[in-house]
Amino acid sequence: MKKKTKAMILNPFALFVMGGLFLTFTSCSDESANTEDLSSTEVISATELKYSDETEMISEEVSTIAEDLYAADEIASMSKGNYHSDYLPECATVTAVITDTTKDVTLDFGEGCELHNGNTLSGIIHISYALDLEAASNTIELTLENFTFNDVAVEGASSIVRVRSNENGNPQGTANASFTATWPNGDVASFTGTRTREWIEGFGTGFWGDNVFLITGKRTYVSRAGNEFIKEITTPLRREMSCRFIVSGVLDITRLGNTVSLDFGDGSCDAIGTLTYPDGTQEEIFLRRFKN
Repeated sequence: MKKKTKAMILNPFALFVMGGLFLTFTSCSDESANTEDLSSTEVISATELKYSDETEMISEEVSTIAEDLYAADEIASMSKGNYHSDYLPECATVTAVITDTTKDVTLDFGEGCELHNGNTLSGIIHISYALDLEAASNTIELTLENFTFNDVAVEGASSIVRVRSNENGNPQGTANASFTATWPNGDVASFTGTRTREWIEGFGTGFWGDNVFLITGKRTYVSRAGNEFIKEITTPLRREMSCRFIVSGVLDITRLGNTVSLDFGDGSCDAIGTLTYPDGTQEEIFLRRFKN
Protein backbone atom coordinates (compact mmCIF):
# COMPACT_ATOMS: atom_id res chain seq x y z
CA MET A 1 0.00 0.00 0.00
CA LYS A 2 1.12 3.55 -0.61
CA LYS A 3 1.81 5.79 2.31
CA LYS A 4 -0.97 8.29 2.96
CA THR A 5 -0.82 11.57 4.77
CA LYS A 6 -3.30 14.24 5.75
CA ALA A 7 -6.16 11.91 4.81
CA MET A 8 -6.49 13.11 1.22
CA ILE A 9 -4.83 13.09 -2.20
CA LEU A 10 -3.74 16.50 -3.38
CA ASN A 11 -4.75 17.57 -6.85
CA PRO A 12 -3.11 20.47 -8.74
CA PHE A 13 -5.68 23.04 -7.45
CA ALA A 14 -5.21 21.95 -3.86
CA LEU A 15 -1.47 22.30 -4.28
CA PHE A 16 -2.03 25.87 -5.54
CA VAL A 17 -3.78 26.96 -2.39
CA MET A 18 -1.34 25.27 -0.01
CA GLY A 19 1.46 27.86 -0.20
CA GLY A 20 4.26 28.01 2.32
CA LEU A 21 5.01 24.28 2.38
CA PHE A 22 8.10 22.65 0.92
CA LEU A 23 6.20 21.88 -2.28
CA THR A 24 5.09 25.19 -3.84
CA PHE A 25 2.76 25.33 -6.83
CA THR A 26 3.27 28.00 -9.49
CA SER A 27 1.25 29.01 -12.51
CA CYS A 28 2.03 27.54 -15.91
CA SER A 29 1.94 31.00 -17.49
CA ASP A 30 5.09 32.46 -19.09
CA GLU A 31 5.34 35.14 -16.41
CA SER A 32 5.21 32.86 -13.36
CA ALA A 33 7.34 30.13 -14.90
CA ASN A 34 10.13 32.63 -15.54
CA THR A 35 9.99 34.32 -12.13
CA GLU A 36 9.66 31.33 -9.76
CA ASP A 37 12.36 31.49 -7.09
CA LEU A 38 12.59 28.47 -4.82
CA SER A 39 14.27 28.64 -1.44
CA SER A 40 17.07 26.17 -0.74
CA THR A 41 14.72 23.96 1.30
CA GLU A 42 11.79 23.78 -1.13
CA VAL A 43 13.86 21.71 -3.61
CA ILE A 44 11.18 21.41 -6.34
CA SER A 45 7.74 22.93 -6.89
CA ALA A 46 4.62 21.02 -7.89
CA THR A 47 4.63 22.64 -11.33
CA GLU A 48 8.29 21.77 -11.93
CA LEU A 49 7.73 18.22 -10.73
CA LYS A 50 4.83 17.71 -13.13
CA TYR A 51 6.73 18.94 -16.18
CA SER A 52 9.83 17.08 -15.06
CA ASP A 53 7.82 13.86 -15.13
CA GLU A 54 6.52 14.73 -18.60
CA THR A 55 10.07 15.13 -19.93
CA GLU A 56 10.83 11.70 -18.48
CA MET A 57 7.92 10.27 -20.42
CA ILE A 58 9.20 11.82 -23.66
CA SER A 59 12.60 10.22 -23.13
CA GLU A 60 11.07 6.84 -22.28
CA GLU A 61 8.87 6.77 -25.37
CA VAL A 62 11.62 7.82 -27.78
CA SER A 63 13.96 5.16 -26.37
CA THR A 64 11.21 2.54 -26.52
CA ILE A 65 10.55 3.27 -30.19
CA ALA A 66 14.23 2.94 -31.09
CA GLU A 67 14.79 -0.24 -29.08
CA ASP A 68 11.58 -1.85 -30.30
CA LEU A 69 12.55 -1.25 -33.91
CA TYR A 70 16.02 -2.66 -33.29
CA ALA A 71 14.60 -5.65 -31.40
CA ALA A 72 12.38 -6.56 -34.36
CA ASP A 73 15.45 -6.86 -36.59
CA GLU A 74 17.40 -8.67 -33.88
CA ILE A 75 14.69 -11.26 -33.27
CA ALA A 76 14.20 -11.83 -36.99
CA SER A 77 17.94 -12.39 -37.45
CA MET A 78 18.07 -14.91 -34.60
CA SER A 79 14.98 -16.82 -35.67
CA LYS A 80 15.88 -16.58 -39.34
CA GLY A 81 12.24 -15.78 -40.04
CA ASN A 82 9.77 -12.93 -40.14
CA TYR A 83 8.92 -11.08 -36.94
CA HIS A 84 6.51 -8.19 -36.55
CA SER A 85 6.09 -5.83 -33.61
CA ASP A 86 2.80 -3.98 -33.26
CA TYR A 87 4.24 -1.05 -31.30
CA LEU A 88 4.24 1.42 -34.20
CA PRO A 89 0.81 2.31 -35.64
CA GLU A 90 0.03 2.29 -39.36
CA CYS A 91 0.22 6.10 -39.49
CA ALA A 92 4.00 5.92 -38.93
CA THR A 93 5.96 5.59 -42.18
CA VAL A 94 9.14 3.50 -41.92
CA THR A 95 11.87 3.94 -44.54
CA ALA A 96 15.16 2.02 -44.38
CA VAL A 97 18.45 2.41 -46.24
CA ILE A 98 20.67 -0.66 -45.87
CA THR A 99 24.36 -0.88 -46.70
CA ASP A 100 26.78 -3.77 -46.24
CA THR A 101 27.40 -2.75 -42.65
CA THR A 102 24.66 -0.37 -41.45
CA LYS A 103 20.94 0.23 -41.41
CA ASP A 104 19.56 3.76 -41.38
CA VAL A 105 15.87 4.05 -40.56
CA THR A 106 13.62 7.08 -40.92
CA LEU A 107 10.41 7.02 -38.86
CA ASP A 108 8.06 9.69 -40.15
CA PHE A 109 5.02 10.46 -37.99
CA GLY A 110 3.73 13.10 -40.38
CA GLU A 111 1.76 16.00 -38.94
CA GLY A 112 0.32 13.86 -36.16
CA CYS A 113 0.30 10.13 -35.49
CA GLU A 114 -1.20 8.60 -32.35
CA LEU A 115 0.56 5.65 -30.74
CA HIS A 116 -1.45 2.79 -29.25
CA ASN A 117 -0.87 4.22 -25.76
CA GLY A 118 -2.50 7.55 -26.67
CA ASN A 119 0.58 9.74 -27.13
CA THR A 120 0.62 11.76 -30.36
CA LEU A 121 3.87 12.27 -32.25
CA SER A 122 4.78 14.30 -35.31
CA GLY A 123 7.98 14.82 -37.29
CA ILE A 124 10.84 12.41 -37.81
CA ILE A 125 13.04 10.10 -35.74
CA HIS A 126 16.29 9.02 -37.42
CA ILE A 127 17.74 5.73 -36.17
CA SER A 128 21.01 4.12 -37.24
CA TYR A 129 22.86 0.97 -36.16
CA ALA A 130 25.33 -1.63 -37.39
CA LEU A 131 23.89 -4.65 -39.20
CA ASP A 132 25.78 -7.10 -36.99
CA LEU A 133 22.58 -8.04 -35.15
CA GLU A 134 24.06 -11.24 -33.75
CA ALA A 135 26.71 -9.29 -31.82
CA ALA A 136 26.50 -9.29 -28.01
CA SER A 137 26.09 -5.51 -28.10
CA ASN A 138 25.37 -2.79 -30.63
CA THR A 139 25.00 0.98 -30.60
CA ILE A 140 21.82 2.69 -31.75
CA GLU A 141 22.20 6.34 -32.77
CA LEU A 142 19.04 8.44 -32.58
CA THR A 143 18.34 12.01 -33.71
CA LEU A 144 15.15 14.05 -34.04
CA GLU A 145 13.92 16.27 -36.87
CA ASN A 146 10.98 18.69 -36.49
CA PHE A 147 9.74 16.33 -33.79
CA THR A 148 6.89 16.93 -31.36
CA PHE A 149 5.50 14.81 -28.54
CA ASN A 150 1.96 15.71 -27.49
CA ASP A 151 2.55 19.20 -29.01
CA VAL A 152 5.85 19.65 -27.13
CA ALA A 153 8.70 20.36 -29.57
CA VAL A 154 11.72 18.19 -28.81
CA GLU A 155 15.28 18.57 -30.07
CA GLY A 156 18.33 16.46 -29.32
CA ALA A 157 19.98 13.10 -29.74
CA SER A 158 20.65 9.85 -27.93
CA SER A 159 23.24 7.11 -28.21
CA ILE A 160 21.92 3.77 -26.92
CA VAL A 161 24.28 0.88 -26.14
CA ARG A 162 22.09 -2.16 -26.66
CA VAL A 163 23.08 -5.42 -24.94
CA ARG A 164 21.35 -8.56 -26.12
CA SER A 165 21.59 -10.28 -22.75
CA ASN A 166 22.66 -8.67 -19.46
CA GLU A 167 23.62 -10.46 -16.25
CA ASN A 168 19.94 -11.29 -15.73
CA GLY A 169 19.58 -12.71 -19.23
CA ASN A 170 17.46 -9.76 -20.39
CA PRO A 171 17.91 -7.27 -23.25
CA GLN A 172 19.11 -3.89 -22.01
CA GLY A 173 19.71 -0.45 -23.46
CA THR A 174 21.85 2.28 -21.85
CA ALA A 175 21.05 5.67 -23.36
CA ASN A 176 23.31 8.70 -23.11
CA ALA A 177 20.89 11.45 -24.11
CA SER A 178 20.55 15.20 -24.34
CA PHE A 179 17.13 16.68 -25.16
CA THR A 180 15.50 20.09 -25.02
CA ALA A 181 11.70 20.36 -24.83
CA THR A 182 9.68 23.47 -25.71
CA TRP A 183 6.04 23.64 -24.64
CA PRO A 184 3.44 25.43 -26.81
CA ASN A 185 3.57 28.55 -24.60
CA GLY A 186 7.30 28.90 -25.19
CA ASP A 187 8.59 27.47 -21.88
CA VAL A 188 11.74 25.38 -22.22
CA ALA A 189 13.20 22.51 -20.17
CA SER A 190 16.22 20.30 -20.84
CA PHE A 191 17.76 17.11 -19.55
CA THR A 192 21.06 15.32 -20.08
CA GLY A 193 22.52 12.15 -18.65
CA THR A 194 22.35 8.37 -18.74
CA ARG A 195 19.47 5.98 -18.26
CA THR A 196 19.52 2.18 -18.45
CA ARG A 197 16.35 0.31 -19.43
CA GLU A 198 16.24 -3.44 -18.77
CA TRP A 199 13.52 -5.20 -20.77
CA ILE A 200 12.23 -7.66 -18.16
CA GLU A 201 8.91 -8.80 -19.66
CA GLY A 202 7.29 -9.07 -23.08
CA PHE A 203 10.41 -9.32 -25.25
CA GLY A 204 9.66 -11.11 -28.49
CA THR A 205 5.90 -11.53 -28.00
CA GLY A 206 4.99 -8.98 -30.66
CA PHE A 207 2.41 -7.34 -28.38
CA TRP A 208 3.36 -3.89 -27.07
CA GLY A 209 1.01 -4.01 -24.08
CA ASP A 210 2.93 -6.69 -22.18
CA ASN A 211 6.32 -4.95 -22.36
CA VAL A 212 7.82 -4.06 -18.97
CA PHE A 213 11.06 -2.19 -18.26
CA LEU A 214 13.16 -1.46 -15.18
CA ILE A 215 14.86 1.94 -15.43
CA THR A 216 17.97 3.14 -13.57
CA GLY A 217 20.35 6.06 -13.98
CA LYS A 218 21.15 9.69 -13.23
CA ARG A 219 20.37 12.90 -15.10
CA THR A 220 20.62 16.65 -14.84
CA TYR A 221 17.31 18.43 -15.40
CA VAL A 222 16.93 22.18 -16.01
CA SER A 223 13.32 23.16 -15.40
CA ARG A 224 11.12 25.61 -17.27
CA ALA A 225 11.82 28.08 -14.44
CA GLY A 226 15.59 27.74 -14.97
CA ASN A 227 16.27 25.70 -11.82
CA GLU A 228 18.79 22.87 -12.08
CA PHE A 229 18.17 19.48 -10.44
CA ILE A 230 20.06 16.21 -10.20
CA LYS A 231 17.67 13.28 -10.59
CA GLU A 232 18.99 9.89 -9.51
CA ILE A 233 17.07 6.63 -9.38
CA THR A 234 17.75 4.87 -6.08
CA THR A 235 15.24 2.03 -6.55
CA PRO A 236 14.65 0.92 -10.17
CA LEU A 237 11.58 2.50 -11.75
CA ARG A 238 9.13 -0.02 -13.17
CA ARG A 239 7.47 1.07 -16.42
CA GLU A 240 4.69 -1.15 -17.73
CA MET A 241 3.85 -0.02 -21.24
CA SER A 242 0.17 -0.74 -20.68
CA CYS A 243 0.21 2.07 -18.07
CA ARG A 244 0.95 5.75 -18.66
CA PHE A 245 2.70 6.12 -15.31
CA ILE A 246 5.71 4.70 -13.52
CA VAL A 247 4.15 2.13 -11.19
CA SER A 248 6.94 1.69 -8.61
CA GLY A 249 10.48 2.73 -7.72
CA VAL A 250 12.16 5.71 -6.05
CA LEU A 251 13.68 8.82 -7.61
CA ASP A 252 15.85 11.25 -5.62
CA ILE A 253 15.70 14.90 -6.73
CA THR A 254 18.47 17.21 -5.46
CA ARG A 255 18.85 20.98 -5.66
CA LEU A 256 21.27 23.22 -3.74
CA GLY A 257 22.32 20.35 -1.51
CA ASN A 258 18.77 19.39 -0.46
CA THR A 259 17.07 16.19 -1.61
CA VAL A 260 13.49 15.00 -1.83
CA SER A 261 12.61 11.38 -2.63
CA LEU A 262 9.71 10.55 -4.93
CA ASP A 263 8.24 7.07 -4.34
CA PHE A 264 6.06 5.99 -7.24
CA GLY A 265 4.19 3.40 -5.20
CA ASP A 266 3.35 -0.26 -4.87
CA GLY A 267 2.83 -1.24 -8.52
CA SER A 268 -0.65 0.21 -9.05
CA CYS A 269 -1.28 2.02 -12.32
CA ASP A 270 -2.11 5.50 -11.03
CA ALA A 271 -0.85 9.08 -10.96
CA ILE A 272 -0.07 9.09 -7.25
CA GLY A 273 3.37 9.39 -5.68
CA THR A 274 4.75 10.07 -2.20
CA LEU A 275 7.33 12.81 -1.61
CA THR A 276 9.66 12.58 1.37
CA TYR A 277 11.16 15.96 2.30
CA PRO A 278 14.58 16.69 3.87
CA ASP A 279 13.05 16.83 7.36
CA GLY A 280 11.45 13.39 6.94
CA THR A 281 7.85 14.54 6.47
CA GLN A 282 5.85 12.96 3.65
CA GLU A 283 3.17 14.13 1.28
CA GLU A 284 1.05 12.33 -1.29
CA ILE A 285 1.08 14.09 -4.65
CA PHE A 286 -0.54 13.91 -8.05
CA LEU A 287 1.59 13.46 -11.18
CA ARG A 288 0.21 14.36 -14.60
CA ARG A 289 1.76 12.91 -17.73
CA PHE A 290 -0.02 15.00 -20.36
CA LYS A 291 -3.32 13.10 -20.24
CA ASN A 292 -5.05 11.40 -17.32
